[in-house]
Amino acid sequence: MNIYKFEFSMLKKSTLIWSLAVPLGLAFYMLFYPTIATDTGALDDLMNSFPEEFLAAFGMNAELPVSSLLGYFSLTVSMIYIPLAIQASNYGFHMLSVEEREFTADFLLTKPVKRSEIFIAKVLAALTSLFITNLSMWIITIATLYLVKGDSPLELGKVIVVLSSFGFIQLFFFSLSLLISVSVKKVSSVLSFSMGLSFGLYILSALGSVLSFNIFKLLSVYAHFDPNYILINTNHQWNLVIITIAVIIISIPASYFLYSKRNIASL
Repeated sequence: MNIYKFEFSMLKKSTLIWSLAVPLGLAFYMLFYPTIATDTGALDDLMNSFPEEFLAAFGMNAELPVSSLLGYFSLTVSMIYIPLAIQASNYGFHMLSVEEREFTADFLLTKPVKRSEIFIAKVLAALTSLFITNLSMWIITIATLYLVKGDSPLELGKVIVVLSSFGFIQLFFFSLSLLISVSVKKVSSVLSFSMGLSFGLYILSALGSVLSFNIFKLLSVYAHFDPNYILINTNHQWNLVIITIAVIIISIPASYFLYSKRNIASL
């Protein structure tokens, strides 16, 4: 419990920043919707002039015009996935590598505490921070949609299904980055690793949409939670979501196993 409290206290500032910056970023983009809604015809004509593959690469779909409330929301969510992924990846790459990187492993590992306790405490601290960000996203997103919707209909059920994808995105990137952090020799720069993983899979998803390569969509979690598909069908693509769940279920126990056997460098 003391390790959990310490680890969470170290994440408090980060949690506060992410819990405000990401949802307020979404709110900022959504505040432009009332202006866009005043001239939907011109915007729809512009969007229709682009190839379907181009629109898909940027999170747009002809069935859900960007001039509609849910269409604009879908576009915004596809961009918001990235900072959510970066935060989760940051925590995943940081939590189990910080002592090695800062040469403080002797201080922690010489205490009468098992590695399993350290692992559980660190993971729970990170998950608590991610949950707080997720909760903030739900509250601010729903409040913003009601603020900007005007006369546009708001199908809250569809929005809730989209919001449920945030937790999957966070858990996927956290668990995968956790596994990578104990698989490589050293995580020299948390930011480089987290940015590379987050943007790398986003580019893979965009290429899958442009080139119609289904293998890219299978490999990228962003494609598993396509907000356009969710808002059109009011459901997840469960055949793809299962892949995400499998990665999460496999990565966390595998991370624990590798961490328990790892020869941790120290002074």
